[in-house]
Amino acid sequence: MQAQKPKTENRKPKTELKAAILAAGLGTRLRPLTYHLPKALLPVLNRPLLELLLEQLQAAGFTRVAVNTHHLAARVQRFLADHRSPGLEIRLSHEPEILGTGGGLRGLGEVLGDGPFLAVNADVLTDVDLENVYRRHQEGAISTLALHDYPAYNKVWVDRDRVVSIGSAPADGVGRPLAYTGVQVVSPGIFRYLPAAGPYDLVAAWRQAMAAGERLEALVVTGHYWQDLGTPENYLAAHRRLLAHLPPNLAPFFPQISDPLMGPGASVGEGVHFGGGVCLGPGVTVGDNAFLKNTVIMNNAVIAPGITLEDCLVGPGAKVAQSAWNQVLV
Repeated sequence: MQAQKPKTENRKPKTELKAAILAAGLGTRLRPLTYHLPKALLPVLNRPLLELLLEQLQAAGFTRVAVNTHHLAARVQRFLADHRSPGLEIRLSHEPEILGTGGGLRGLGEVLGDGPFLAVNADVLTDVDLENVYRRHQEGAISTLALHDYPAYNKVWVDRDRVVSIGSAPADGVGRPLAYTGVQVVSPGIFRYLPAAGPYDLVAAWRQAMAAGERLEALVVTGHYWQDLGTPENYLAAHRRLLAHLPPNLAPFFPQISDPLMGPGASVGEGVHFGGGVCLGPGVTVGDNAFLKNTVIMNNAVIAPGITLEDCLVGPGAKVAQSAWNQVLV
């Protein structure tokens, strides 16, 4: 008896998962560091954030990713050209004029083509289940926002599974405030509320869509790691948290973590002391008898002997000859 062939004629083709990374921003809160380094290439535990995001998306099953560029675009484009991964198609949406969150999303949607897509901000580190967020998006919603309870940023008001106001409480007082994680699923319908060209704010488009009766879905996520990286304080806080405890869902992306974390070729002199939360990038040199605490030092920076650095962010190639506290040094 011949074995029966599996029936395939009624099977639906597997949906291609598409995603966008919003990486065009100026990174103003991280200046002067971001005058020379685009925020999407900031290293997290010595790995560029953009590289990490791409690996997370690929691990979640996404096969086509669009990245928008503006500030230091050539740096981002060169990085992407040098970090191609088999099975992951990367497309660029370059903005000669920065288009803001709304205009940038419109350009990314044009590059990705028809259908919904996941969108993530390039200044957030999280282990939220990206595939689950995408799969939970409901047909008919213009967007689905992944939200969580984070009091410092709770500005999105939610009633059950629907966003009802952004910024201020709704007039009827119904709902509770939550924070946007920087992760959403976008349906083409949102583009009806964006101008055909030029800069635009995405929050304004959300408000217009809700006023028109559109459904803006809320997907509440819990039990995850999340950290905004957009300020020096938050960037250093992310390193303190990760070096103290690496979440299991991020562990595959950061093998061999220790505190202090030392990149390839980093060297430390005699009598150097560490107070915790220290990350040294590749090629960093730390002179004798220095003291470092809650400090990230990027690639090829040189720290003179006897220097104390606490709560500092040191840019690539910087030469530090004086002690500092709570500073960005470039």
